[in-house]
Amino acid sequence: MSSKVLVYNKPRLEGIITVPGDKSISHRAVMLGAIAKGTTTVTGFLPGEDCLSTIDCFQKLGVDIQVDGTNVKISSPGIEGWQEPKEVLYTGNSGTTTRLLLGILSGTDFFSVITGDASIGKRPMGRVTKPLKQMGAQIFGREGGQYTPLAIVGSRLKAIDYTMPVASAQVKSAILLAGLQAEGTTVVREKEISRDHTERMLKQFGANIDVKDGVISLEGGQQLHATHVDVPGDISSAAFFLVAGSIVPNSEVVLKNVGINPTRAGIIEVMQQMGADITIHQENEGASEPTATITVRTSQLKGTTIEGEIIPRLIDEIPIIALLATQAEGTTVIRDAEELKVKETDRIAAVVAELKKLGADITPTDDGMIINGPTPLEGTSLCTYGDHRIGMMAAIASLITDSPVEIDDADCIAVSYPTFFEHLDLLLK
Repeated sequence: MSSKVLVYNKPRLEGIITVPGDKSISHRAVMLGAIAKGTTTVTGFLPGEDCLSTIDCFQKLGVDIQVDGTNVKISSPGIEGWQEPKEVLYTGNSGTTTRLLLGILSGTDFFSVITGDASIGKRPMGRVTKPLKQMGAQIFGREGGQYTPLAIVGSRLKAIDYTMPVASAQVKSAILLAGLQAEGTTVVREKEISRDHTERMLKQFGANIDVKDGVISLEGGQQLHATHVDVPGDISSAAFFLVAGSIVPNSEVVLKNVGINPTRAGIIEVMQQMGADITIHQENEGASEPTATITVRTSQLKGTTIEGEIIPRLIDEIPIIALLATQAEGTTVIRDAEELKVKETDRIAAVVAELKKLGADITPTDDGMIINGPTPLEGTSLCTYGDHRIGMMAAIASLITDSPVEIDDADCIAVSYPTFFEHLDLLLK
């Protein structure tokens, strides 16, 4: 754990960067490539710690995975050819790896154990294990399978018809991946649409999956076919530079090959609503994941209300949106975001605590926060709580403070954006 002192003396930002590959899509490319029989190739992969944890778990299951920078080659015997792991499957800080693996491993014919770091040990797994148990999964762990470590005794699964109590792509994906091995047709019903990378990628791997009006149906017993996956840039990583380009004076930042999947692009809608100067140059609409080049320039911003169906489409961006709101004229209200409490840390408490240290006028609520702006920010020592998104929020804040900002754990940023500081240095003028 290494602290970092950031002194930028109010620079401007200008230049072009290509943000790293999408974390969610990188995870799923490895997982579906491992389930499919044959050789799957992945380009644009994010070699961050979370995604490398996913690779490590599947290597322990007997899948041959070769990593060369952002290129990955997965040679798999198919899920029926996997081996019972001799070691515990360690998922590090990755909630995606942990939850989706639970779905995948539930229908195997062997025993496995999953655990993660201290943060994963506090994150609720019952929301996944409960529907999986309804399918016949045998999962054992602390507090009745609520928390890691979790042991899975592979079982014969039966399809279920499940209505999602909260919008969660991880829970939905775990059920669908279990459904691939279940007898019958698994149906998942969403009241609010969560990110749909799993559904898109299942189609790409040859699965017959029906998605209509928030109802997803998947027949069990399907074979996936190895393919090529090109991972677009991660909009959650791009978000930090979208905000930086908006709030740092006299700036113009161009972000290339950013994924703009409509189930993820809520931040662009909110920023435009707040008056941000954003131009989107569509590049690739026909692919399974649409991408674009995005240009952002400094602008006068106004407060807004962020609530309801848009929340699942920007849940990971709320820390940096909160910073953006400190520089907007008027009041910004964020609500319906209770999900933030069960992320890598309680992100409502963490965001409010750290932005307050900088001088922001911000108040926590049960399901979000209220921010009044604009307020000048003053440098100080900030805590990341080991959370990569809090760390990057703190780093972007340092661009507009009069005095230095010290962050206690700069290393945590490598979870999703290993080249974050290199890209920041490229843009500094």
